[in-house]
Amino acid sequence: MAEDITMHPECDCDMIHEDVVRRVQGKLLDKDTYIELATLFKLFGDATRVQLLHALEQHEMCVCDLAALLGVTKSAISHQLKSLRIARLVKYRRDGQNVYYSLADDHVQRILDLGYDHISE
Repeated sequence: MAEDITMHPECDCDMIHEDVVRRVQGKLLDKDTYIELATLFKLFGDATRVQLLHALEQHEMCVCDLAALLGVTKSAISHQLKSLRIARLVKYRRDGQNVYYSLADDHVQRILDLGYDHISE
């Protein structure tokens, strides 16, 4: 039987499982790391940025090509790419006067692929 996701089950006990709390507490990271991770995931909260990343997963592209593909201005693409570049999600290379963007590394592709897998279940 499928789980009813509209239900919000709550624990009725008042007992703290101290051994579990201590074990997990020992594995938690510092607050700054969680802030950095949340900031990274916020970048995936914008459909245009995710679409840019997916396009760059297929092939490296320049700003003009990305603007044509997504139907937005070069300025808008550049703004989004700057955010993605600062977060080290994309990288670029120069070829004469052209600048080509691509995914920064395999981690970015894996994050995208895991997201696609999750929503496709």
